[in-house]
Amino acid sequence: MGKKLIQVSVNGKSEERAVEPRTLLIHFLREELNLTGAHIGCETSHCGACTVDIDGRSVKSCTHLAVQCEGSEVLTVEGLADKGVLHAVQQGFYQEHGLQCGFCTPGMLMRAYRFLQENPDPTEAEIRMGMSGNLCRCTGYQNIVKAVQHAARLLKEQATATA
Repeated sequence: MGKKLIQVSVNGKSEERAVEPRTLLIHFLREELNLTGAHIGCETSHCGACTVDIDGRSVKSCTHLAVQCEGSEVLTVEGLADKGVLHAVQQGFYQEHGLQCGFCTPGMLMRAYRFLQENPDPTEAEIRMGMSGNLCRCTGYQNIVKAVQHAARLLKEQATATA
C-alpha cells in the first residue's frame, strides 16, 4: 500500500506530508516534524507520555495513526508556550516542582492543559481522576496535583484580567 498525503495543522503551522498508512502519530511528530517533546513510553497507551491534543481532545499518540489526523489541529508540548511566555500549566509545573526525571512531563502538561479546559475549577479528587491516564514513576503525584491547582488559579486570574 502506498503513501497517503495528509494535511494537518501542528502547533498552528500547516503541514503536508506523504505518510505510510500505518505510521503512528508519535513517529510522525518525532521523525517527520522533529517535534520530540512527546515521548514514547509504553507504546500501549497506558503511560500517557505521548499525550497530545487533537481537535480539543487528549490523545495518546502512540496508538493513533497519523492519517487519522487529516484536516485536524494538533497541539504538542512545543506549542504550549506563546512567544516565549510559558503557558499556565508549564508555570504551574515549574513553580510547584511537578516533575522529577521529566520523562512523563510533556504528556502530563498536555493532559493538564486539556483537563483544565474541561474543568477550570477542579477539586483535588477531580484532578487525580482527570490526570489518572498519565503515569509518573518518580514523584508520587502530590506535586503534580499542586501544579495543576496552581495552573487553574493562574488561568482563572488571566480570565479575570481579560474580562
